[in-house]
Amino acid sequence: MEEILNYIDGKLIKPLSSDFIDVYEPARGRIYAKAPDSNEEDVQHAVEAAGRAQKHWMNSSISYRYEMLMKVVAGIEKHFDALALAESKDNGKPLWLARKVDIPRAKSNFEFFATGIKHFATAAHEMNGAAINYTIRHALGTVGCISPWNLPLYLFSWKIAPALAAGNCVVAKPSEVTPMSAFLLSKICMEAGFPPGVLNIVHGLGHKVGAAITSHPDIKAISFTGSTQTGAAIAKTAAPMFKKLSLEMGGKNPNIIYSDCDFDKMLSVTMRSSFANQGQICLCGSRIFIEAPIYEKFKDAFVERTKKMKIGPPDDDATKVGAVVSLEHMNKILSYIELAKEEGGTILCGGHRVELNGEFENGYYVAPTIIEGLSHDCRINQEEIFGPVVTIMPFENEDEVLRYANSTDYGLSATLWTSNLQRSQRMAAKLDAGIVWINTWLLRDLRTPFGGVKDSGVGREGGWDALHFFTEPKNICIAY
Repeated sequence: MEEILNYIDGKLIKPLSSDFIDVYEPARGRIYAKAPDSNEEDVQHAVEAAGRAQKHWMNSSISYRYEMLMKVVAGIEKHFDALALAESKDNGKPLWLARKVDIPRAKSNFEFFATGIKHFATAAHEMNGAAINYTIRHALGTVGCISPWNLPLYLFSWKIAPALAAGNCVVAKPSEVTPMSAFLLSKICMEAGFPPGVLNIVHGLGHKVGAAITSHPDIKAISFTGSTQTGAAIAKTAAPMFKKLSLEMGGKNPNIIYSDCDFDKMLSVTMRSSFANQGQICLCGSRIFIEAPIYEKFKDAFVERTKKMKIGPPDDDATKVGAVVSLEHMNKILSYIELAKEEGGTILCGGHRVELNGEFENGYYVAPTIIEGLSHDCRINQEEIFGPVVTIMPFENEDEVLRYANSTDYGLSATLWTSNLQRSQRMAAKLDAGIVWINTWLLRDLRTPFGGVKDSGVGREGGWDALHFFTEPKNICIAY
């Protein structure tokens, strides 16, 4: 039984209460570790440590911050295999996926912002020879970063790297469901010689640790990724305290397929955009709209390929669909499949729990599921399921599919498949989404803004947007 510890003031320590919570391995459905059941006293300890470190870190040179973040990059490279294994074990995803996507992206996040801060510039404005205005930006102070369970280190680093690069000290909370890679990152920071108190990682439950971070008066900003419901609760507490907020929340993303698309490429990418990471990516295209002339062709090919996907243990290189993250989440996914039947949907494939043999017989596996015959405004097509479940339906024209696509409360991303350039630009402008992919999916440039509209979020992450969020601008005017 592994014991995870908090990382506060440069040390690995138990929670002040000495209480721990169980951490499950989804692939086997068993407890494999204990994580701190921290509370507001642990958060207070972390905030005090950050406060002591803040002046030195904020006033340190950009070169020094760059060097420290690059030491973390080197640490991730050194412990790459251990991090990938931890991510797979915690989350249930295939090990090859953690090695190909999660850990390389975490490394890239630190490297990108370590380099980016060296090129972060501000503006000057001259007033016709009368005066000049110039803007400076300084760190906020201590900030809170709260990340989810679906891409644990990937999204954890996406928040803390720009916060640290900009000169802030951080009190961070990883998901209590998937805490191991954040714990290993603590050890990497210690190996790197990170100054005590600059980064503090407090493990625990959202209603204890997350709430304490959100409500603490000395924490100046909250960067959160997770459910819309939790984001709303954070905003309710933090907004009246005038904290800066970046909230990246849920999605119910449309995948719109026209008959003039490159069919083979579209089908291959749609397999990924539907079921990657067991559908547990906020950017997955869970509502698939297909132009009527190719609907039957698409349906037959999509179902055939989905049925061939191997559902298996994460350590098998042939596995395409691993375990979903928890028993509770598996039951939620299965309940939505039952709801789809009640709403008149037809299950074309999947729709059930998969039971493996041997040591994996108690794992949380759900067969990739395709459903047709539902209306665009039913609950299945309006609520985020966050699992390997997609719906398909035909459309006749542009106005119709735009109405379907924009009908939800969410607006994170959309994917559009067409060879018609004018249509692609016209549709991209009209889709309610913060990100539109045309003839691709999840192709990310870290310089670009990331985030959604409507209930999918507030603010943007990535590139200069992230560094702007974690800094405060000050204009200075000098009269000639």
